[in-house]
Amino acid sequence: MTEKRLGKLPPRYSFILNPYTDARLSKCPQCNALTKQKKFAILIHIDKWGLAPLGKTCRWCSRCELIMVHQDELENVLTQHFSSVAPEIIGNKYLVMGTVDMKVWRKGLKGPGPTMQDVLDHTADFKKYCSLEVDPGGWRFDS
Repeated sequence: MTEKRLGKLPPRYSFILNPYTDARLSKCPQCNALTKQKKFAILIHIDKWGLAPLGKTCRWCSRCELIMVHQDELENVLTQHFSSVAPEIIGNKYLVMGTVDMKVWRKGLKGPGPTMQDVLDHTADFKKYCSLEVDPGGWRFDS
């Protein structure tokens, strides 16, 4: 059985969406190495809108090939972008689908951009979606 994929490029990177506003990912949750910042063109599906390629600076672990996005930052960017384009979709559910080749994404910044089919032809799905659970630490009573 073949796995359904959105993009034509082979799956690349793992992805984690950090829902915690008080936990910033300065270290990789998988290998504990310091993370760096790197700009990615991520492809997002937004309910009642469709696909939207978005340039976003993300936390990045090159050792694990893990892209980390802080949910509150992503939602602020989406709100800013769509407040003038389509304010009715602000607050809709969304899913980060994969990454788009940066050259193809940049074409859209310089005028008439690539077609959606061209974007999909240059999209790589994620290898894996990861979840994040934060342990606040501190003292605990024995149960």
